[in-house]
Amino acid sequence: MPNTISEQYTKNIKNSHLLYTYPVVETFHSVQGEGFFAGVNAFFIRLAGCDVFCPWCDQKETWSMKKYPLFTVEEIIKKVEKIKTNIIIITGGEPLLHNLNPLTIELRKTGKNIHLETSGAHPFSGVFDWVTFSPKPYKTPHETIYRHASELKVVIGNEKDFLWALSEGEKVSSHTIKYLQPEWNSPDAQGLIFDYIKDNPSWRLSLQTHKYLGVR
Repeated sequence: MPNTISEQYTKNIKNSHLLYTYPVVETFHSVQGEGFFAGVNAFFIRLAGCDVFCPWCDQKETWSMKKYPLFTVEEIIKKVEKIKTNIIIITGGEPLLHNLNPLTIELRKTGKNIHLETSGAHPFSGVFDWVTFSPKPYKTPHETIYRHASELKVVIGNEKDFLWALSEGEKVSSHTIKYLQPEWNSPDAQGLIFDYIKDNPSWRLSLQTHKYLGVR
């Protein structure tokens, strides 16, 4: 039994974190397919819910939260502890639809690095070692995201998308790594990015290597 009011308060906070729930589409162990950590062993937690509605989205089944089960933080932690990896990636959907503080506070206790993949369309929450910020013109990013972005990843489908990339690139830190990623169903996007990067060396190319390899 806790001996002080302070100890009881701390215990109650911890319990509330562990009992906090999230709609989980899936969890899986794979390698990161894109961006700075491409090829690295990682465990993915895909949360349900998204209101950005990208027309080319390859995870449209995640948009609704209604059909997915709720998992407590404690249940998610038990899944993580079984996996041999140093990186946990919270993705979606749009993860920032949820308060990520309870989940990330407890995940950090596992000693693993916690990453986030987000469009930044909602207020930032959570404590992360790496944040992949992929802004979409379909829903304006929230102002709180920019100072947290470790890497900026902008999807390019046509020449107009470079204007969006430029405007978002001006809002992040000078230390943020900037990527352009071809839209999967746009045959011309890759060539457009090649030409753009040759004239704009502050940007890099990101490919969805998991799609080329046919893995998750």
